[in-house]
Amino acid sequence: QVQLVESGGGLVQSGESLRLSCDVSGFTLEYHVIAWFRQAPGGEREGNTCMHRNDGSTYYADSVKVRSTMSRDNGKTTVYLQMNNLEPEDTALYYCAAATTHLFAVLSWDQVGPYCTSRYYFDNWGQGTQVTVSA
Repeated sequence: QVQLVESGGGLVQSGESLRLSCDVSGFTLEYHVIAWFRQAPGGEREGNTCMHRNDGSTYYADSVKVRSTMSRDNGKTTVYLQMNNLEPEDTALYYCAAATTHLFAVLSWDQVGPYCTSRYYFDNWGQGTQVTVSA
C-alpha cells in the first residue's frame, strides 16, 4: 500500500494563497498517478489535478487550471498543490490520492483527464486537510 499524509490546510481570506503538501511513503513504486481531490460539506469528492509518477506530467481540470499548480520534490516523496487567489467556494477537505490501477499504465496522458479526476480509480487515500476561505 501507499501511505499519504496531507498538510498545509488552514483558514485564509479570499484572494490569499495556500500550498498543500502530501507526503508519500510505503510501496511508492506501485502507484501510477497521484492526484488532489476536494470535498465540500454535503458535496461529492471531486478531483481537479493529477500527476504521472514517472515523468511528472500534470493534468488540470478547467475549474482550477489558472489558479492551481501541482508539483513535487526531486525525490518524489512529497507532492504539492499551490492554490492562488482562493475563493470561499474553494472551502473543502482536500485529499491526496494515489492510483495503482493498471488502467493508468496503458492510457496515454492526453486520455487521463476523465479518469484521474474520478475517485473510483484511486485506491490509496490520505486523511485530508481542511481548507477554509472566508469572504
